[in-house]
Amino acid sequence: MSELPVRTPWWRDPPALVIGLLTLVLHGALAGRYDVFRDELYFIVCGRHPQFGYVDQPPLVPLLAAGTYALGAHAWLLRLPAVLAAGVLVWLVVAFVRALGGREGAAWAAAIAAAVAPMFLGLTATLNTTTFEPLAWTAVAYALTLAVVREDRTAPLWAGLAAGLALEVKYALAAWLVALAIGLLLTPQRRLFARRELWLGLGIAALIAVPSIIWQTVHGWPFGELMAAARAKNSDTPPLAFLANQIGVMNPLFAPMWVAGIVAPFVWRDLARVRFLAIAFVLATAITIAGHGKDYYLAAAYPTMFVLGALAFERVVRWRSVRVAYLALAVAFSAFIAPIALPLLAPASLEAYAHRYHLMPQVQEKGAAHVRIPQVFSDEQGWHDFVRQVAAAYDSLPPATRAQTALLAGDYGQAGAIDVYGFAYGLPPALSGHNQYYLWGLRGQNPRNLIDITWDDPSNDAGHCDRVRVLGHPFSPFAMPYENRTAFVFCEGVNPSLWHLTKNYN
Repeated sequence: MSELPVRTPWWRDPPALVIGLLTLVLHGALAGRYDVFRDELYFIVCGRHPQFGYVDQPPLVPLLAAGTYALGAHAWLLRLPAVLAAGVLVWLVVAFVRALGGREGAAWAAAIAAAVAPMFLGLTATLNTTTFEPLAWTAVAYALTLAVVREDRTAPLWAGLAAGLALEVKYALAAWLVALAIGLLLTPQRRLFARRELWLGLGIAALIAVPSIIWQTVHGWPFGELMAAARAKNSDTPPLAFLANQIGVMNPLFAPMWVAGIVAPFVWRDLARVRFLAIAFVLATAITIAGHGKDYYLAAAYPTMFVLGALAFERVVRWRSVRVAYLALAVAFSAFIAPIALPLLAPASLEAYAHRYHLMPQVQEKGAAHVRIPQVFSDEQGWHDFVRQVAAAYDSLPPATRAQTALLAGDYGQAGAIDVYGFAYGLPPALSGHNQYYLWGLRGQNPRNLIDITWDDPSNDAGHCDRVRVLGHPFSPFAMPYENRTAFVFCEGVNPSLWHLTKNYN
């Protein structure tokens, strides 16, 4: 039996209250430390053009980004939903532990793991489609567990609601749903499929997700093209290297806990009813490896294993002093790694710290090689410098020429920065062939000239222009290396097809 009533509200449950509030304070204090992330710029622009879907994602995060940024042009407001997601995840894992009869030892262990695992620190440091995945995947698993363990008839409906909202954030939840379904089918808990409420929950999920699915269908499923391109762009990681990296990014000291989470339902009879969760985790891991996924693709499945592992931890480690010492060491290790996940240090100090202790993360994309600081932080650097330098190149043109000149950006990060920050400099909306920008086309412009922001040889534009000259090169010391290899190529007398170049979803 639990030491606290199962229905005890979080504000009276010490692990949820203490660790949850500390998590909110930590993330809230750091949310505005660095500039807006590349993807966040793009989300803001997409959200300013509301649709039921976008080339590379469902609509919820772009709409959220545009809405929060409209309240005040500051990274802190933009990331407030991410701050809340970090805190709520702690509350949810504690509730999950309590639902399975966990006492204080298990509740504290699960709460601490959910709060300080390095991957979770990083995922909730920016507003992204991955930010809400740990919360969403855990919510679905928790609701299904309530349906199995408590015979809660309303829980599948809540699972459906959580799944539907999550599918409006990122389609990756589908892999977790498939893994959970297989896990249920392989255990006696398959009887859940006989309940009307489960199918009603699936209906709720489908109803919420269907507008985005219709949008993708109408537009020829560009998301599928994006995924194919992403697989080609991602670094190839052998399965054993992927698993070894998982141990590192989740904190090696937490590895015994989540591994115990896989094993625990097969060891303790009272946990046998949730074997489907352990099976789902193994299947999700296999799916991620088979799909050559990045290291964070699997992150959302770990809170559920932390819950099960914390129950085993409490049962096996009977001495409170040993549990406290173990968790203290785990927190200390996460604190050591934290500057790689959170903007605790200035870029120059972060570079020195990461290289001194050999903490640079595994390269996830081929284009991220040779970064000075971790990729996520590089993608938060230099955007104001970039837009200011674009504006200088644009302003160097005579007024009459400038009035007939458009800006062609090489990717959605450059285009998003121009659209978000360029208004102050009088820049026109950016054009690009990348992701959603491709569908927006010329955006009401009919340019006679272009400033082509390109990584290619400037002479490549010569066949499309009457005259070509380089107006400058952007530079920001800690930006992504390829951004510093960019040239501002003025293409005078452009062939109108140049902006259209090639469909480039990723």
